[in-house]
Amino acid sequence: MDIGLRIKFFRERQNLSMNALAKRSGASQSAISEIENGKRQPTFEVLERIVKGLGLTLAEFFAEETPSLPPDLRQLLREAESLTPSQRKKLVEFIKSMKGE
Repeated sequence: MDIGLRIKFFRERQNLSMNALAKRSGASQSAISEIENGKRQPTFEVLERIVKGLGLTLAEFFAEETPSLPPDLRQLLREAESLTPSQRKKLVEFIKSMKGE
């Protein structure tokens, strides 16, 4: 697995520029460019910040299959996992009310 290509894939999938990812992750734009182009390997700490800047977990980043859900929906699911069944039901009702159902 080419880490640089994977970063580029997820960055472009979200229509993020290297500069935007740099701001989100705290990594420099030049570091991201070098990593994406295979000129540099990120340290674990830098990779962790970049992955977080992409809105992913390390598990999602390294998953063999590309996740089909966009980052905002994955975040919503992660948050919903900690809710009680009653809270989840209320959340579903709230979402339906937002959609006008």
